[in-house]
Amino acid sequence: MTSNVARVKSKAQKTEEKPEQMPDFEQSLTELETLVAKLEQGDVPLEEALKTFERGVALTRQCQSALRNAQQKVEVLLARNGEETVEPFDDDEDTRE
Repeated sequence: MTSNVARVKSKAQKTEEKPEQMPDFEQSLTELETLVAKLEQGDVPLEEALKTFERGVALTRQCQSALRNAQQKVEVLLARNGEETVEPFDDDEDTRE
């Protein structure tokens, strides 16, 4: 006889299985463009407009963060001239003793 027992997972277990991921840049930008178009129409009730604006600000920050990260990666690659480099590790604390 088989037992049909449902397993209940705690919230912590669910989070460990699927860590939250930030939406990618393209998704955020597309949603932001949609929100801007909605607000530009001007027929949105005030409360909804405020919530839409708030979401737009959050999306803008996500996009800016993604662009900053990409810019930093490009700068590192350009500084290395596209070559992999190995740099020695200097631990100043060990040399002070």
